[in-house]
Amino acid sequence: MDRRSFMKSSTAAGALAFAALAVFLGAALQSATGFGFSLVAAPLLFALLGPREAVSAGVLLGLLLNGLTLATERRRPVVLGRDAWRLVAWSVPGLAAGALALRELPERPLSALVGLAVLAGLAVRLRGRAIATLPRVWHAPAAGVTSGALATANSVSGPPLAFYLLARGASPAAMRDTLAAVFIAQSVLALPALLLSATFTVPAAIWALLAAALAGQLAGRRAFAWLEGERHEQAVLAVLVLSALAALAASVL
Repeated sequence: MDRRSFMKSSTAAGALAFAALAVFLGAALQSATGFGFSLVAAPLLFALLGPREAVSAGVLLGLLLNGLTLATERRRPVVLGRDAWRLVAWSVPGLAAGALALRELPERPLSALVGLAVLAGLAVRLRGRAIATLPRVWHAPAAGVTSGALATANSVSGPPLAFYLLARGASPAAMRDTLAAVFIAQSVLALPALLLSATFTVPAAIWALLAAALAGQLAGRRAFAWLEGERHEQAVLAVLVLSALAALAASVL
């Protein structure tokens, strides 16, 4: 192997290692805190893999992680069924719009959208239940369409849903499980949207990323017992701030 080939393979291996690390940390955060996988993993996956592979990987990884949340914790999930169905139904037009944006828009604006979505998620964490009010008629359509568009444009679809469920007054368990149910449905619906727009591109190392997600999910369960009270909130906020900075930096560099 000549020097150029060696450096190229080393660069690819390094990118894969960073991508797997991002997936591991995102999966661990979601398992430990209830949500946050895309907030952590999406900015780095966008920077390392590119928009199409990052979104495609996010769909597959989301199916795995949210399925584990609902099916492997030896408890009965608490899903707000009516709200979940409304959010999923309204996300359908957003999924199509986001897939078109992924195909037509250049990489930097999409990275900026990731950063903005992360900052929205950070705002949810900072404001918490203080913003909770009775949801209005337009809240579910707005949250569903926006979340769907973000799901296929940059895979960060959680913040609009979290805002809606906070306004709904959902308990932590109900919010966590309802988000997982909506994410699973969005992932299933996103597949045909991405295929029809010719943007579904599975990374060559998808199996390594799935393994990293599984390991992170298991590690997060252990971390949950240690991250309590103030330590829990500090860890979440620190990771969200770093993720937002990484995404916004990628959009201008």
